[in-house]
Amino acid sequence: MKIFCVGRNYADHIKELGNAVPEDPVIFMKPKSALLQGHTPFYYPEFCNELHYEVELVLQISKNGKYIPEKHASKYYNQISVGIDFTARDIQTELKKKGLPWEKAKAWDNSAVIGKWLNITPEILENSIQFSLQKNKQTVQNGNSKDMIFSFNYLISHISQYFSLNIGDMVFTGTPAGVGECVVGDVLEGFFEKEKMFEVEIK
Repeated sequence: MKIFCVGRNYADHIKELGNAVPEDPVIFMKPKSALLQGHTPFYYPEFCNELHYEVELVLQISKNGKYIPEKHASKYYNQISVGIDFTARDIQTELKKKGLPWEKAKAWDNSAVIGKWLNITPEILENSIQFSLQKNKQTVQNGNSKDMIFSFNYLISHISQYFSLNIGDMVFTGTPAGVGECVVGDVLEGFFEKEKMFEVEIK
């Protein structure tokens, strides 16, 4: 199982971090060990002094594929969820200054949270999807799939040009504006429209 992540896919988030708008999707990966297992506590990583949440829509791959045309990409995923791409922002900032890879800031154990999965219906694909994150019952991120720079189908097609997609792989599709710091004791809750998808307490 592979976890693909998309960076810089919402214009407002790009602005808040002072990054350039990409011409192509920014893709990075997390290992299987990055996935926080159900009923497993999330512990603040010892090496980090600035932990940030990034809420995202997540797709699950349902069919093996390679070199997938964009027009056929919707046949390759059948479930959707909301998740968090946790980022050690202090580590990432230092790595970026040196022009080094991001893995130590993004791909550490338990750095990926996934909520429950929902079956994708034609109605879901035809409409824009509202999703959000609450920290201690206060909404800190609000996103809508219509604001993505690169669509679900474009991302699936693009990723498949470089990597084989296999059943069970996941694609984090990017975070909207509002990313911020979380500390021990914070409770994070992710929502798909009005449906609660997960709850995580920082320990």
